[in-house]
Amino acid sequence: MCLTVENDRSPCNSETVNTQRTGYDMSANTIEADTKAHIVDVADALFYARGIQSVGMDEIRTGAGVSLKKLYAAFPGKDQLIAAVLAGRHEIWEHGIEQAVDAADSPRDKLLAMYDFLESWFGDDSFRGCGFINAFGELGATSPAVASIARRHKESFQAFVAALTTRAVADAAAADELAAQLALLAEGAQTTAAIAGDTAPARHARRAAATLIDAATRR
Repeated sequence: MCLTVENDRSPCNSETVNTQRTGYDMSANTIEADTKAHIVDVADALFYARGIQSVGMDEIRTGAGVSLKKLYAAFPGKDQLIAAVLAGRHEIWEHGIEQAVDAADSPRDKLLAMYDFLESWFGDDSFRGCGFINAFGELGATSPAVASIARRHKESFQAFVAALTTRAVADAAAADELAAQLALLAEGAQTTAAIAGDTAPARHARRAAATLIDAATRR
């Protein structure tokens, strides 16, 4: 599975940005990589907490402690910065969920580990839902780039789940159907947890997932 973000606020951490999927190369100019990464972290925190449209470049400049000239040298426009933030957020999501899955033993446990990861994330004080759903809700109708990044993120997760279900279920069609169901449970849990401000949706989704997995493996 692969796109990169979150920061120390999320349940996982990564420094890699996959430019192939986003089309944005953070090394495309002469601004130091550490400065760019710092700007992205500041923008990510502000966007995630308050929404992308409510945060301007001047506020990001102030938060990052850089000049406006340096900010625009690193990111010529807000669109490029949004792409970098979402790229980072994808990679951190991937890193965290892969770690959780890798720590589990059986194919069934690996699938259920996804929901344990979600519960840990939902318990973070900074949790405000899925950053991609949030970004799509704000900008998906007017920004094809944001809509495309959000879709690729969701498609990547779907493919990740499908790779896991093929190890748990022998029948290919049943494995594909199970993957769609489990991914939908995970997506719904994220939205419900953000609205409810509670970790319980992850546990409910885990129990539902266990029922679906057991039914699929008994066929």
